[in-house]
Amino acid sequence: MDSPLQFARANVERIVAAELPRSVRAKALAELIRSLRSYRWVGIYEVGTKSVAAIAWSGPDAPTYPVFPITGGLTSAAIRERKAIIVGDVRTNPRYLTALGNTLSEMIVALLDSGGNRVIGTIDVESEFARAFSEEHAAECEELAHLALPLWTFPSAPD
Repeated sequence: MDSPLQFARANVERIVAAELPRSVRAKALAELIRSLRSYRWVGIYEVGTKSVAAIAWSGPDAPTYPVFPITGGLTSAAIRERKAIIVGDVRTNPRYLTALGNTLSEMIVALLDSGGNRVIGTIDVESEFARAFSEEHAAECEELAHLALPLWTFPSAPD
C-alpha cells in the first residue's frame, strides 16, 4: 500500500501538469500538503524582488498579509538562508508575522529556482499547536515543493 507521502508525490505531478489556471493548481497543492499531515493551514507564495505574495492557500481563513515586504516575517529568514525555517513557538519569535491569529508554530519552506540560485517561492505551514513541526516535516515539504517547481517557473495557464 502506498504511503501518504507516495500518494502526495504522485498527485503533485498531476497537479503541476493539469491545464488549469496557476491559482487553481496552487490551491490544489496547498490542499494536498495540508492533508498530508492534517496541517491546519498551508500557503503557497511567490517571492518577487521586493515583496512576497500569496498565490493560494488552504485553511480556515485567508492570510492576514497576502502581500508583504520581502524583508518581513519568518519568510525573510527562509529567503536569506535559502532553507526551511521551523519555529516551535511563534509567541517567542519577534520575526513572526501573523497569518492567522491563533498560530503557535510555523514552518516556512524556501523553494529555489532550478539553478539553485535564488528563492522564487515559499510554502508556509502553520499549526495551532506549539512545536508541531520537525525536520522530517520540512524535508517532506521541500520534496513536494521541488516536484511542484513548474508552478513557479512555468505558470502556463492564465488566471
